Amino acid sequence: MSRVLSAAVVSSVGLISKAFLYSGLCSLQVNGLHNLEDALNSPKRAAGQGVVTVCNHISTLDDPVIWGVLPTRYYFSAKTTRWVLGASEIMFTNPLLSAFFSLGQTLETFRGKGIYQDAVNVAIQRINQGGWVHMYGEGKVNQPCTYPFDKLGQAHLPRFKWGIGRILMEAKIQPVIIPMWLTGFEKLMPVGRPFPYNYFPRPGGHLTITFGEPVSRNEISQALNDFRNDGLYTAEHVSEVRRNVTSILHRGVESLGRSVSGPLLGGVTREP
Repeated sequence: MSRVLSAAVVSSVGLISKAFLYSGLCSLQVNGLHNLEDALNSPKRAAGQGVVTVCNHISTLDDPVIWGVLPTRYYFSAKTTRWVLGASEIMFTNPLLSAFFSLGQTLETFRGKGIYQDAVNVAIQRINQGGWVHMYGEGKVNQPCTYPFDKLGQAHLPRFKWGIGRILMEAKIQPVIIPMWLTGFEKLMPVGRPFPYNYFPRPGGHLTITFGEPVSRNEISQALNDFRNDGLYTAEHVSEVRRNVTSILHRGVESLGRSVSGPLLGGVTREP
């Protein structure tokens, strides 16, 4: 029964998201969707190869609205619908919301409980079953105006949480990793508006959703081989490899962001 209810929630939310994106309330540009479709439709998934998507997180509407760009048929198959890690204090605040988001394939994640909590464990299980897991590497909403700058005036994404590194280190088969970049969603759902406007999208924005080419398998493999072949399973060594793997994903998403949004990553110039 729960599978039927979950399928109903996932497909309904997907259709609503599609209707919203193409309603005319905002303009939309989608780039590189074939990169994700190729990964989701790969015959290697039958042998257990999972799919991981990772992107910047700029509004509370990012998920599930971004998946409205997928072909409608994708909403009716467990292989082509994502699992996502979602913050407990935002999505699981009462029994009704908890049931809804759980049925919607959201894994309740507790900030501050580290990388060995149940949500990360389940994400690893889903990937090892050939599933699709989506992650927001920063672990929370960070709008472009808040990105840190370096001495050269370039903006950078805040660091990614290490749970991503653990997921990849413990995947039985290296998943296909698709970086993504979102723009405009922070204007569609700005942070800090007063009640009740904070619950309603602001029309008239321009949204872009860009799916990059898969992250280099060789680069990930090299980082993982350093861990698997050294035999130095000390806590320090494991942490170092986990940081390296996470950094590869961070660079992949940030590089895609620069190709779309320039050196400011969609933010504004900081005063010297």
